[in-house]
Amino acid sequence: MRTAVVIPAFNESATVADVAARALRWVRNVYVVDDGSDDDTASRLRGLPVTLIRNETNLGKAASMTRGFAAALADSMDAVITLDADGQHRPEDIPRLIAAAVQYPGDIIIATRLEQRRRMPLTRRFGNRQADFWISWAAGYPIRDTQSGYRLYPAALLKRLKLRSGRGNSFVYESEVLIEAARLGCYARPVAIEAIYAHNLRKSHFRVGSDTLRIVRMVAAKLLKRGLYPLGLLRSLGLVRNPGAAGGTAGAQSTR
Repeated sequence: MRTAVVIPAFNESATVADVAARALRWVRNVYVVDDGSDDDTASRLRGLPVTLIRNETNLGKAASMTRGFAAALADSMDAVITLDADGQHRPEDIPRLIAAAVQYPGDIIIATRLEQRRRMPLTRRFGNRQADFWISWAAGYPIRDTQSGYRLYPAALLKRLKLRSGRGNSFVYESEVLIEAARLGCYARPVAIEAIYAHNLRKSHFRVGSDTLRIVRMVAAKLLKRGLYPLGLLRSLGLVRNPGAAGGTAGAQSTR
């Protein structure tokens, strides 16, 4: 499986080179999308065999991801892993995501932070739980850690998705992907990882209030279009089984 890593980066000069270098130990193709940084994010990558894509202005995470996806697909990748540039994700977990993708071909693999949720800041933990509930309802099956940006996407899915990636969709995009992917028969499989919440990490670009509200609005609009999708709610709560989404954890035997 030809797998690439896409790393969106905005003002990540302190960590981006280390993250990219560690990712290169596991994959040959690493694409760093510098999202209009005004620090030396780009220069820190000199000497590393990465593909650097630069946005002249800050376009947001969604636009940066889609640019990275397009570059990876143009290079005939079979799958793309998204990795945050701030050091919260361990590139050493890349092989686990790839192994899960082999076990569940065609599905999204989410590196989930289930064991470390108690270590999250309280506001982020609340926002994540709210997002999990709403997105699982709209997708029609239970999804763990919907806000994890550490994922593996099959190339076949990326070629079919047609989502808005404007600045207003920066942190909505990854949530919307899960909903639209389910409609295309592609489901999310969790792989438990260790998340890093060190005191010296930079503050998240995710705004708990406004960005969570944007996600809820997006989900609500999709639910209204489907008559509130009561079957999806029942499936997301585990009261009715979705025959298309086994909901199994990667590493366990498939029940599909």
